[in-house]
Amino acid sequence: MRIPSLKLLLGFEAAARHGNFSRAADELCLSQSAISHQVQQLEQQLGQPLFRRVGRGVELTVAGEVLQQSVRRALDNLEGGLGRIAGYMDPGLVVLVCPAAVAQGWLQPRLDALRRRLPALSLLLSTDESARFVDEVDVDIVIADRPLQQPGVAERRWLADEWIVAAAPQLARTLEAAPPAEHAGRAGLLCLEDGFTDARAGALLRGHLAGFRRTGIYDDARLLLDAALRGHGVACLPALLADEALADGRLVRLSGYPSAPGAQYWLARADGEARAAIVASVADWLIEEAGLSRRPASVWASIATPLCCCSGSK
Repeated sequence: MRIPSLKLLLGFEAAARHGNFSRAADELCLSQSAISHQVQQLEQQLGQPLFRRVGRGVELTVAGEVLQQSVRRALDNLEGGLGRIAGYMDPGLVVLVCPAAVAQGWLQPRLDALRRRLPALSLLLSTDESARFVDEVDVDIVIADRPLQQPGVAERRWLADEWIVAAAPQLARTLEAAPPAEHAGRAGLLCLEDGFTDARAGALLRGHLAGFRRTGIYDDARLLLDAALRGHGVACLPALLADEALADGRLVRLSGYPSAPGAQYWLARADGEARAAIVASVADWLIEEAGLSRRPASVWASIATPLCCCSGSK
């Protein structure tokens, strides 16, 4: 069966809800005869009477009740969908894709400063790293651990991470008061599951930290950070993830423990003029906050020297 037009269904729904063609007409800014005609057309298309007259109003037939329930559900879904996309119509919207660990440890603590600079900003921050194509899914800026190498996209080296060894202050004081040879007996090791397959982090875990019992292995960096903050053990974790905690003293880098190079992150956006000035402003801010000089988009990809992150700096 062909689905009736939305105009007919809206007229029917209003009449069914009010039980009166005149009030439905007032709501939709139509004449009573227009509503009556729409209902008549709908009944003809469906081959079913939908209303019966009751005094000065109308009431639904059984078929009308079934249709009203279906139309109401459909309209509710439609209204919900329109509400969800309303945010995408905000002129200040900027869609930024960023790895969860970088978003939590480095970016989130700095967003107040960004919003003060750009009061009109409506930032949609996504940690869905599968959305790696600028503009393909309405993505404005991507922070990724490798170049996108996508046509029409300008990108440059951004921050370089590192693997560090850190602990909550109380545990750090306990360990630093003891000889290094006794550290493994006084605390367990917290690490990422991926750390063992990472060539550089793996060397650190199998080398300097090999004597520690692994008391917590996580597949989510945010859970690793939480465990370290709770003092559950010595953590081998990315410095960018721990950036805020190191800056405010909730985590302490353990002296005498080496670090290892981590991921090199890249910043990507559409080449040439941004679709909106606020997108370019956010990209410029990300570069400035990372301590990098602004360069024209056309030469972003030619910058070869990474910036090593200084954990704890703001």
